[in-house]
Amino acid sequence: MPRPTAAQFAYGTCTVIFSTLAMLLLSQTSSGPGVAVIAVAALALGLLVAMTVPQARPTRTMTSVPTAQRAADREPVPAARVSAGAGESARGRAA
Repeated sequence: MPRPTAAQFAYGTCTVIFSTLAMLLLSQTSSGPGVAVIAVAALALGLLVAMTVPQARPTRTMTSVPTAQRAADREPVPAARVSAGAGESARGRAA
């Protein structure tokens, strides 16, 4: 099971605190069992929110190609296809 991220902790904690305050203010309960029910409901809601926060995607690992294979894949460029410098021809540059 992956470890929770900091974002999951933050979202879950904020959800528990704010939902508990909102439910206590809206229900106006002061009895022990009423407060316990609200606290359990807020914890369940906070857990639900924390679990639905998207996980960080794992980073992609680059696979390395052996040097011999990379060298074999390269084809030499013919001298006629090599571009000359700005304003020079290939023959003038060689001279």
